[in-house]
Amino acid sequence: MSSYEPAPDTASPAEASRGTGARHGGPSPARVGTMVWGLIVLALAALIIIGQLGIVALNGTYVLIGLMIGAGAALVVGGLLSARGRDKETTTGKS
Repeated sequence: MSSYEPAPDTASPAEASRGTGARHGGPSPARVGTMVWGLIVLALAALIIIGQLGIVALNGTYVLIGLMIGAGAALVVGGLLSARGRDKETTTGKS
């Protein structure tokens, strides 16, 4: 038996060589797609509540078209921002 035990927050040498440890040492950021789908669900819930309360009369076709346009734009912009941030992390400083 060995008296050496690694600290709980460090990976063993075998795990480090396999690459099973955390890549950047922290929690991974939220994915763009997850955020967009979450916003779509929240928007639909809010629109259903507004429609049921009778505050505004909503046309379902226009609501779906608007949500699809907004979701598509959010996915494109989020993907571009994510790729831009990823490009900065992977540079090594060499030309």
